[in-house]
Amino acid sequence: MSSSSTDPYQTFPLGDFPLKSGDTLPSAHLAYKTYGSPSSPAIIYPTWYSGSIADNEWLISPSSTLSPEKYFIVVPALFGNGQSSSPSNTPSARPFPKVTFYDNVRAQHKLVTECLGLDHVFAVLGWSMGAGQTYQWATQFPRFMDRIVPFCGSAKTSLHNQVFLEGVKTALVAAKGASSAGVCEGESGGDGGGKAEWSQSEKEVGLKALGRVYAGWGFSQAFYRERLFETVLGFKDLER
Repeated sequence: MSSSSTDPYQTFPLGDFPLKSGDTLPSAHLAYKTYGSPSSPAIIYPTWYSGSIADNEWLISPSSTLSPEKYFIVVPALFGNGQSSSPSNTPSARPFPKVTFYDNVRAQHKLVTECLGLDHVFAVLGWSMGAGQTYQWATQFPRFMDRIVPFCGSAKTSLHNQVFLEGVKTALVAAKGASSAGVCEGESGGDGGGKAEWSQSEKEVGLKALGRVYAGWGFSQAFYRERLFETVLGFKDLER
């Protein structure tokens, strides 16, 4: 089973999926996309935090190391990324159950073994939170792959990164007059303690605030000094 970069992704139904926390993710599904021939050595390449499947394609091309002419590349989407089961597409799950790397990797293992028919892969690799899943694959299914290639990531979110993530989350939920309930938790206070639906205005205000905070973390000093936001991204200035 394969698809080109212009094809939509596919989904693998998981049913009511039990989680390590003891919760259940109702009517769960895993989004994924494949590149190359199933007869080639397989590579599992999970998405990163907030990244879509298409965001992984920057490393997939005939001229890249991840060449579909040489490998069968499987890109499974992280739970919560908006393509696999997420708060945005699972209205029956409020609040959204706590999912972990363990849960993601178990779902991915079911995908590649039960849906794609793989019993062994050449490698698992990933960037950022994709690297975290790569480490989890090595821990959870150590004999399933020949090698792992985690890059720019860690097996566990550092305290520094937790502080950063809490910062952008706090900027987001402030649009509802709420505050963060802490690491791995939702928001507290505000409109219904986070249970009420967000209005379009609240979404826009919150996302703009989140973007403003993330812009200082996501790009380097050189990026701004050389004004690449204008020449590469096409913005007129720091506001637009």
